[in-house]
Amino acid sequence: ADMPAVPTEVDSYHSLFPLEPLPPPNRIQKSSNFGYITSCYKAVNSKDDLPYCLRRIHGFRLVNTKCMVLVDMWKKIQHSNIVTLREVFTTKAFAEPSLVFAYDFHAGGETMMSRHFNDPNADAYFTKRKWGQHDGPLPRQHAGLLPESLIWAYIVQLSSALRTIHTAGLACRVMDPTKILITGKTRLRVNCVGVFDVLTFDNSQNNNPLALMAQYQQADLISLGKVVLALACNSLAGIQRENLQKAMELVTINYSSDLKNLILYLLTDQNRMRSVNDIMPMIGARFYTQLDAAQMRNDVIEEDLAKEVQNGRLFRLLAKLGTINERPEFQKDPTWSETGDRYLLKLFRDHLFHQVTEAGAPWIDLSHIISCLNKLDAGVPEKISLISRDEKSVLVVTYSDLKRCFENTFQELIAAANGQL
Repeated sequence: ADMPAVPTEVDSYHSLFPLEPLPPPNRIQKSSNFGYITSCYKAVNSKDDLPYCLRRIHGFRLVNTKCMVLVDMWKKIQHSNIVTLREVFTTKAFAEPSLVFAYDFHAGGETMMSRHFNDPNADAYFTKRKWGQHDGPLPRQHAGLLPESLIWAYIVQLSSALRTIHTAGLACRVMDPTKILITGKTRLRVNCVGVFDVLTFDNSQNNNPLALMAQYQQADLISLGKVVLALACNSLAGIQRENLQKAMELVTINYSSDLKNLILYLLTDQNRMRSVNDIMPMIGARFYTQLDAAQMRNDVIEEDLAKEVQNGRLFRLLAKLGTINERPEFQKDPTWSETGDRYLLKLFRDHLFHQVTEAGAPWIDLSHIISCLNKLDAGVPEKISLISRDEKSVLVVTYSDLKRCFENTFQELIAAANGQL
């Protein structure tokens, strides 16, 4: 109701929600990147119930479907530093012809532009500073610059993405801070791949969509150089042509010669065709640093996952126990949950949750609950005393007895639920 311009469904996607402010209906200004008005939505695919990111190109009519050859090539690229393109389709659900690109959705992502280049003071600081006119190098942290280790982490990821794209015979064409997503602290993903291949497809390309790929790949390397230089200056002002010399002075003073040589290699016109593989020697052993960091992070995540797996196992036990305890009636027997094996399970539930201290106050100990549930799940031979609520009877059973009662009773419920009883 708040957003009448957003349809309830688009193709097989529903629950659309804008990921950025929607352009006003009468807006004429076009995207500085794509040359068309664009908008972006999170949506859920009804086929798999997973969220996706929809990039809509307003008012675009697809006149030549030969560019879909490129889309099919993009769909096959699965890489940890590229936002995967899932499908491209045309629609009139937005009340005008639109082209929609569906990508994987990465929650909590922000662009490199908003993470690193949204401070207007940084540009002013760069332009006013006389970088070559001070005694000795300034420490980077005082100069307001990024740590070199962070810049190399970004270089490794971006060059890895480019290497995969170029090897597949494609070109990125969106190596720009506004189209590079950052999730977490340093994880990069190149976004909006394939959009330019469709928007700028020209019928005059001799019916060969790949005719200009070599040129586009060379342009990718220049774009990568500009991104790295902007990061090193911590300012987009550094990549403007009139500031290049000053920007390189800053890099020379504050960073290693490897970083300077990498930027020079990417930005300097070469007479020969360059490859992203050529910068590997400049990255050198820093690659191992990134590999080590990735594997350490993997270990941390696996440890956290192992804890959650245990939590899930205990939750399933409690859920099953909850379906048995205090069931008002089963198979027309109102006393079912109070007799036989079920009575043992009721006393075990009291043993888990309803213990009291000598003074009669509730005794709450989470470790006791977890320990008892684990013993039940394993069916250990340890004995346990179960006391009735009126304290007139004490039953001594083993956890293996309880597990047998528990499994038999739950299977009885399952059989009844499936109509087998």
